[in-house]
Amino acid sequence: MTETLLELRKFVIPEIIIGVDARLLIGRYISHFNAKKPMIVTDKAIHDFEWFHETINLIRPHVEKLFFFDETTPNPKDIEAMLGADLFLSLGCDLIIAIGGGSSIDCAKCISIVASNGGNILDYEGVDEVKMPGPPLICIPTTAGSSADVSQFAIIKDTATNIKRAIISKKVVPDLALIDPVPLMTMDPYLTACTAMDALTHAIEAYVSNTHSALTDVHALESIRLISQVIEKSTSPQRTIETMFQLMLGSLQAGLAFSNASLGAVHAMSHSMGGLLDLPHGECNSILLEHIIRINFETVPDRYRNIARQLDLAVDNVSDHLLLEMIINRIVSMRENLNIPPRIMVNNLEESTVDYLVENALNDPCMVTNPRVLTKEEVRIIYGRVLQSQK
Repeated sequence: MTETLLELRKFVIPEIIIGVDARLLIGRYISHFNAKKPMIVTDKAIHDFEWFHETINLIRPHVEKLFFFDETTPNPKDIEAMLGADLFLSLGCDLIIAIGGGSSIDCAKCISIVASNGGNILDYEGVDEVKMPGPPLICIPTTAGSSADVSQFAIIKDTATNIKRAIISKKVVPDLALIDPVPLMTMDPYLTACTAMDALTHAIEAYVSNTHSALTDVHALESIRLISQVIEKSTSPQRTIETMFQLMLGSLQAGLAFSNASLGAVHAMSHSMGGLLDLPHGECNSILLEHIIRINFETVPDRYRNIARQLDLAVDNVSDHLLLEMIINRIVSMRENLNIPPRIMVNNLEESTVDYLVENALNDPCMVTNPRVLTKEEVRIIYGRVLQSQK
């Protein structure tokens, strides 16, 4: 038995209900929490979907009053969290129900933190800075990617600096996740692609993280297998509920892995560029992933060989050099088949902006658990490959 297997490890998860129509159990669980004044945290676009109104109508009989905070935007911002917390407290709410993708769920987590701990949400950046548990939090994820519904992470954008701040604490783990593939059937295909690649990145980074464990490895590898089997089918007009369920299951397992093993350089660099340039998180991860695999590979080649097997690549007796190219080709093929570009166009990208991106990425908590220490120059070179200036 290896030294790593013998080390003490912590593994934190919420209560999870997964399956078709899981969201329809919401009323039962509101009663379990004895909540009378829940607040729904979501975005404005979600009101367009019939399944959302069906879910809301199942909540109303179990509560005295239902309140809505739908000011969440992509890459949720500190001002949104503070506004939501003020509303929660002023209305006397006693439960938060997050319905949406990672942005809505992260915003809900941050509202919960401030509601119980006071101060400014940015006071809680870092690891284990949240002292008091928040009000009960139920999550109904509507994308298969962020895994915010099961994780110890909350990512919030500091609007003064345009830096994404990571809050990592078991006190932000939701009390309940109702994971239902039905909402995914109405998701935009490109959003599906980006969030699915986000989930795949979670699993890969968790597996090669320098804080991985036997528990996280099991979930990470199974996630890679599940997602890689269906990711390209998930954006098809002919996608089935079975396909979306498998994608959601893969996303869940990726979340269980990275929540307890953390992430790596892909997310560190993605947080930096996504925050400053206001870019979609999953798209950033998709574009960065192949470059970080290439630079990390020689540090943990055996781990990447196991990843390759889950990608259904025939890698027995293959040299490390060929193995790396096979993995990169598979990742690039996925990205191309999902119509995600190899780089992002940025208006008038200045050298000073790249300097800022590099500095922020190197200071991101996810960089600490990357299997290899990256230099400033290496990070700069990768940004040069994925960002293209346009006048």
